[in-house]
Amino acid sequence: MGALHEFEREKLIIGVIYNDIRVYDAAIAALKEQFGEIDDESERFSFSREFSAYYDGELGGEGMRVILSFKNTVDPSRQAEIKTFTNALEARFLGDGGRLINLDPGFISHGRLMLATTKPTGFRIPLSDGIYTELTLFWARGGWQKLPWTYRDYQSERVQAFLTRVRKKYLNERKNH
Repeated sequence: MGALHEFEREKLIIGVIYNDIRVYDAAIAALKEQFGEIDDESERFSFSREFSAYYDGELGGEGMRVILSFKNTVDPSRQAEIKTFTNALEARFLGDGGRLINLDPGFISHGRLMLATTKPTGFRIPLSDGIYTELTLFWARGGWQKLPWTYRDYQSERVQAFLTRVRKKYLNERKNH
């Protein structure tokens, strides 16, 4: 029989898609208040032009993408709680077409990236309160490996380079504790 133990803390990331910088700034202030200091962020790029205009109507224009990494590691069993918080934060910023910001939390460990979602499908695992998680990428053979359902932006070199940087930071912090 295996011994029960606490989960190792993991690196919290939050993917953000937005159109209005004022909404972005207000949401980031709330995220920092809730989760602490941001220790890294990806370059900003047009999600709409590079991947999909899916969110443009809701956001009120071109969706810009950035991914944030938080300094404080988090118990991964809090994933549903964190997604519930980001959903409530999105609801604070509603426009005529719907939400004005999209916030997708995830966790990076030494071997994987998991993302939280409210959308059920066969490869997503129920957590609680209508929140699911999915294994989005896994680390093997010295790099990120995609799965059939991995979002196109998370398959890109740009995003994977950022995730690798965050993973290295996480591994260094883990080693020093």
